[in-house]
Amino acid sequence: MVADDETLVRLMALAQDGDKGAYRTLLGECETWLKRYYARKTGPHVLEDLVQDTLISLHRKRASYDPTRAFLPWLAAIARYRWIDHLRKAYRTKEVELNEELAADPSDLAVAAKIGLERLMGLIPEKQALAITLVKIQGLTIAETSQKTGQSESLVKVNIHRGMKRMAAAIEEE
Repeated sequence: MVADDETLVRLMALAQDGDKGAYRTLLGECETWLKRYYARKTGPHVLEDLVQDTLISLHRKRASYDPTRAFLPWLAAIARYRWIDHLRKAYRTKEVELNEELAADPSDLAVAAKIGLERLMGLIPEKQALAITLVKIQGLTIAETSQKTGQSESLVKVNIHRGMKRMAAAIEEE
């Protein structure tokens, strides 16, 4: 059974005052809660690592906890950040694996699509291709692209619009 929020608040307050037994109990209760939290989000092969990463984060952030506030929302926020970090790592790993697979099999549809996209980008002016690449492919915001390219935000939008329009016209011609 997982302790209620009042008990967790009390245990954390005692742990902040140096009570090692209370801290050990708190970590055990948090571990149980975190396993349930992550079990709904991921498979068992990742669960234990996420729980341990979150407990380490809790340990590092324990001094920032305010005992006058609820404990479980604070723990849930830490768990959510660890989950997001996990997703980012997994996404990067998948991206690397995907790129390796693409390089290995040039007949793959994804490779053909990439080649087609590069060919289309070659048909439009360089500034339009750069704006489209940064915003539509790399996911930067208009403001970030504006800073990176030295173009105004309005010009970035115009370049994206005109470039997409030219590429669509080129596809229709073929």
